[in-house]
Amino acid sequence: MSFFTKYKDVLLILISALLYFIFAYFLERTAFNNLLFLWFSLFGCSYLLIKSKTINTSTLIGLVILFRLIFLFAIPNLSQDFYRFIWDGRMILEGFNPYLSLPETYIQQGLHPIAETTNLYAGMGEMNGGHYTNYPPINQLCFLIAALFANKSIFGSVVVLRLIIILADLGILYFGKKLLAQLNLPVKNIFWYALNPFIIIEMTGNLHFEPVMLFFLIWSLYKLQQQKWVLAAILLACSVSVKLIPLLFLPLFFQWFVDYNGITNKMKQSYEQRKNKWNSAFTGITKLIGFYAITFTTIILLFLPFYSSEFIENYANSVGLWFKNFEFNASFYFIFREIGYLFRGYNEIAIIGKITPILTILFLVIITFFRKNKSMIQLITALLFGLCFYYFTATTVHPWYLATPLILSVFTRYRFPIIWTLVIIFSYQAYANTPWKENLWFVGLEYLILYIFLVFELRKNFKHYKIVK
Repeated sequence: MSFFTKYKDVLLILISALLYFIFAYFLERTAFNNLLFLWFSLFGCSYLLIKSKTINTSTLIGLVILFRLIFLFAIPNLSQDFYRFIWDGRMILEGFNPYLSLPETYIQQGLHPIAETTNLYAGMGEMNGGHYTNYPPINQLCFLIAALFANKSIFGSVVVLRLIIILADLGILYFGKKLLAQLNLPVKNIFWYALNPFIIIEMTGNLHFEPVMLFFLIWSLYKLQQQKWVLAAILLACSVSVKLIPLLFLPLFFQWFVDYNGITNKMKQSYEQRKNKWNSAFTGITKLIGFYAITFTTIILLFLPFYSSEFIENYANSVGLWFKNFEFNASFYFIFREIGYLFRGYNEIAIIGKITPILTILFLVIITFFRKNKSMIQLITALLFGLCFYYFTATTVHPWYLATPLILSVFTRYRFPIIWTLVIIFSYQAYANTPWKENLWFVGLEYLILYIFLVFELRKNFKHYKIVK
């Protein structure tokens, strides 16, 4: 037995730890070749660790914690959003409503409402500082916790924010394992999320709060599987109150509550059978209305402390920027945009940005009523494809958005989100250019690999479905 074979697992762990350390403390965002080398090396190590038959679940959980703690004292190097998080938290601590003012206003007036005002504004950049915050209330609570523990230290705030995200990931690990067990799926699937280098680097490393949102979402799905829909609705509302994206999922819960296939079944039925099915459907609709009512009521209550006459207008304007102004790493949108340039001579984002949400709504309606979503696995598969359709047509797809499709995929037969988290790194080539500019060849390569794998999986699963049927 060779030395490598004998100590393969130990070597993989040591190499991974070393690469994460280099990534956290020595990598510059503009060094794209180094970034690629570290990224693909870490994905290779992660794959071999998860697939290893000699590493047990307890050891994998230890690695989940170890690899995250390596980043504990590092300043994020791929994103500057954390400066705005710290700004918002300190504004709340000082008694200001963060939704009502712009950081640039204070800078222009020479005011310093919080500690390190100038440093925080310089860190977040003019574009971020010129827009109203759009982070929902539970996200703001995380920022406030950082301010409570480190009101005058950016470094201290980063450590606190990172600990919150690590705890959220451990919560996902806990409830994700329980949900996988209930669905009779391999519990080890959860490590495709928890040990994915994309998650460790983008969430723990760069302080994106998707894990907090996903913690509440996975907990909610787990409770829904246990038929505890009231608690599931409250948890879903908490998830929306971290990031708004789970709002897209709401229509897809329809068949979970309502036996839609039962009342549309055209087979000959007796009067009693029809009566029982309509009674069942009525009960389901009542629960569905209750589920939506509890979800929206909880969301409103969480937003209520920040409400003012200006709040809704400022918040809507900030969210609207993602549809009408921002564009990054898009898929079909970039094709539509080029067609617009060809025939109209200018960027059609104002028009396309209004059409793509309508397409997403139509797609959600179709899979809500014309696809079977009765079991939890079918429901989560619908959530996965509903969200991915939105991302495939969106004007902006930041890398950290992929955390949601990735965690959903571990409960399904699909693995294309794992491939997407691997090739999303091509989008960072934009930061290697001076001035910043996207290279559409790299974006095209990312989506080409993704769509080839997606088509392969769809064909494979379609064949499996036909055999089972």
